[in-house]
Amino acid sequence: MGNLFKTEWYKLKKNRSFRFLSWMLLTAAVLFPLIEFDNGASGLPTVKDFYIESVLGPHANIVKLLPSILAGFFITSEYSMGTMKSIVSSGNSRLRIYFAKLIVFSIGTVIISLILPVVMTGAGALYFGFDNMPEWTYYLQTTGLIILYGAAFASIMAVFSILFTDSGKTIGFLLMFFIFVDWPLQMLAAKFSFFEPILNHSVFKLVYDIIIVDSLNNVDLVTLAVVPILTFLLFGIIGCIIFQRKEIK
Repeated sequence: MGNLFKTEWYKLKKNRSFRFLSWMLLTAAVLFPLIEFDNGASGLPTVKDFYIESVLGPHANIVKLLPSILAGFFITSEYSMGTMKSIVSSGNSRLRIYFAKLIVFSIGTVIISLILPVVMTGAGALYFGFDNMPEWTYYLQTTGLIILYGAAFASIMAVFSILFTDSGKTIGFLLMFFIFVDWPLQMLAAKFSFFEPILNHSVFKLVYDIIIVDSLNNVDLVTLAVVPILTFLLFGIIGCIIFQRKEIK
């Protein structure tokens, strides 16, 4: 199992899409705060306000969309290149192969998801000053939840990534899925009352509550933390079952 992790980790580090996404986000994290200097507003924003409005505000979409590109090139592309067939015939069980790939892909997703909250906040502090920083409890809670939800969405992406054999189809489907999934779920919740609590307790809905974690009660906070863990385990099992039964040519 250790060799599988090392192999997958090596492939992740060498993956061009992972490198491109990481460098793109790093560049944006360093340069984006500079826009605040030229927006014509009087004074500079506090780091706390910048973190909440400019980092956490749009971050839910980044967690869902950008790793979809990595999923296509890191997982699905191995079918078209014949790498997956070689891995499966190496003597390792498909269970170990899938979970090694899932865990490493989840780590890559988490790294991508944390670049903006960590680097952009640090850059904002350097540009705007270290006064009025976000409270450490709030910062640690939000970044911790970003890690959990990044892993949860990675497990969903991994399931669809093994269903397709073409990276373009995987990326296109995942992007369309995560962009438009909220609308049909809300329609179902409005039409069928029994579906509403399912939606309200899903990662698709709760990911938007990370920004208000400091105003949640203990029950809601536990729900916010437990749901992505259960989602990761559920879709991990589903993906493993599909991968074990999938014919690999």
